[in-house]
Amino acid sequence: MVTPDLLLRPRSSRRRSGKMSAPNPASTGLFINGQRETGQDVRVGNVTAALAVANIVKTSLGPVGLDKMLVDDIGDVLITNDGATILKSLEVEHPAARVLVDLANLQDQEVGDGTTSVVIIASELLRRGNDLVKAGIHPTTIISGYRSALKAAVSYIKKEMVVNVSELGDEHLISAARTSMSSKIIGKESDFFSKLAVDAVKSVKMNATSADVAGYEAMGGTGDNAHAAAAAAAGKKQRYKYPLSAIHILKAHGKSSMESSLIDGGFALAATRAAQGMPTFVESTDGKPVGIAMLDMNLQRHRMGMGVQVIVKDPKEIENIKKREMDITKERIRKIIDAGAKVVLTTKGVDDLCMKYFVEAGIICARRCNREDLKRLAKATGGRVVTTMADMEGNESFDGDCLGGCDSAREVRIGDGEMLYVYGCKGHGASTIVLRGANEYMLDEMDRALHDSLCVVKRMLESNTLVPGGGAAEAALSVYLDDYANTIGAREQMVIQEYADALLVIPKTLSVNAARDASELVARLRSVHARGQHGEEGADENAKYMGLDLVDGSIRDNLAAGVVEPAISKIKSLRFATEAAITILRIDDRITLNDAKGLAQQ
Repeated sequence: MVTPDLLLRPRSSRRRSGKMSAPNPASTGLFINGQRETGQDVRVGNVTAALAVANIVKTSLGPVGLDKMLVDDIGDVLITNDGATILKSLEVEHPAARVLVDLANLQDQEVGDGTTSVVIIASELLRRGNDLVKAGIHPTTIISGYRSALKAAVSYIKKEMVVNVSELGDEHLISAARTSMSSKIIGKESDFFSKLAVDAVKSVKMNATSADVAGYEAMGGTGDNAHAAAAAAAGKKQRYKYPLSAIHILKAHGKSSMESSLIDGGFALAATRAAQGMPTFVESTDGKPVGIAMLDMNLQRHRMGMGVQVIVKDPKEIENIKKREMDITKERIRKIIDAGAKVVLTTKGVDDLCMKYFVEAGIICARRCNREDLKRLAKATGGRVVTTMADMEGNESFDGDCLGGCDSAREVRIGDGEMLYVYGCKGHGASTIVLRGANEYMLDEMDRALHDSLCVVKRMLESNTLVPGGGAAEAALSVYLDDYANTIGAREQMVIQEYADALLVIPKTLSVNAARDASELVARLRSVHARGQHGEEGADENAKYMGLDLVDGSIRDNLAAGVVEPAISKIKSLRFATEAAITILRIDDRITLNDAKGLAQQ
């Protein structure tokens, strides 16, 4: 790299210095209006930024991880230990650090859990990769070694670690949900909430399409094998999918968290009756379901449009105009009622005139409902959200097919306010979880914890595979990759060994957060896995399932103990972390362009 003082030195002195002269940037037209960093300086900066991000979330990993308090510029407080939420709330400016933030968000979208783990593994791979570059290993060799190690690791997980559970019993699902929420605020009540999560996910079961089945099998396999497996699975039996969008989570202040409840096959809305004269309860009669009209329009007295002028010569006509406006509104309400609606929900306003007609008809009407909630309710009840009553002929009508159906609807007092409960939805299945808690911070954290558990249960039901948790998979992979590296007769051998050591950052962090001796616990864990993989005498036949017991500070069979997680979560964590590390290690040049004022843009 040519130093700036060399560029400023006269041409004659540069020849005398015995060094090759660099071309003048101004004369070649290659002048860069900004700052440039190259080589090792860029890598060190990227790795430092990535480690800074990982250190923020590192202490929140595991069942005894700590929480973070985030205070924004207007004083709002967020208390959580969810990795994706923490990183999403930070204003990260460094480009390399933003890659890790995006990585956590990707893991949250794809799997729903394991966001902290994936960031910690990626930062450790970056740190060790940077050390290898300093030791003289070319980045291309490191990238190749990381890819080989990832391929071997995923293959080992699928062959040795994955437990296929063709018909998953509730105990496996509850164990996975309990493991997911063990580090969250509801960890102490994990028995109650894990059962709640499993029941909620199972209540929204739907038949999967052939495309869905192919996607599930692709998660567990690669290439042609995945397609063959998908075809075979499609021919064997019906597979199911579990759309989490059909599970509605409502938060209500008051009572304890243990009084949270699941409305199976029902739906709850944070809405109340628009008028006290309306009934608080309606139910189906003569076997006909209760009709629910979901509107995305105003139910107010009809008014002339903007720019419309009406010239009146006789003052008596003004009264006729007002009467006609009222009649138009009455006709609209009558069409909705005649279609069979017993409950009317709208995202907009309802004026007194319309309320009068609804009260007279004995209909429950709620206004200012959340649009997303109405979309969920429409899917749950088999109806549609109506945005206009205009038809193709230019008249106004209300199609009865747009009505949703349910067994009953009731206004229920919850905490300080009222909610509208809809029971016995006639659509594709819906459930609502009503969370109770002391304050807003607790309810928000309970919501995030429950969302992670719902995602874990969904993934396990769709993929039918699980792996032991508590550092068992990482320790087994570390021992296996160490042995695998010795079979590689190339420079990648050292890289794969570093990859194997990097995976141990998970059991080490778990031990440190539990106030245990990480060096001793991880050494004992590796020893158990090594004896099991090498087939030594006296080795436990379930050695590959051995993981950490952080409460007692010992080694145990985590599969038998119920500390499990979806296999897809572990596999995707490794893939995402490795790809993120490779993406950042490939960078050897950073150019920060100046803005119009000549200041470097970050």
